[in-house]
Amino acid sequence: MSDNDPKSSESSKTDKRKQSLYFPEQMLDEIQKEAARLQRSMSWVVQRAWKHARREIKGIPGSNEPDV
Repeated sequence: MSDNDPKSSESSKTDKRKQSLYFPEQMLDEIQKEAARLQRSMSWVVQRAWKHARREIKGIPGSNEPDV
C-alpha cells in the first residue's frame, strides 16, 4: 500500500476535511465566549458538544420515519 492510501494512514482516523457550518449569531457568540473561557478552539467546543448530545439527537425521529 502506498503512503497516499487513506486505509494505510493513521491520519485517516481523524479526518480533518473542512466543512462550513452556519449558526445563528447569538449561538455563535456563545460558542466563541465558551471557547475563550476554556482556552480552546470553537471547533473543539462544537465537537465536544456533539459528543455529549449525539445520543439525545439520535433519539429524535427523522422527518421521513413513521411515528411510533
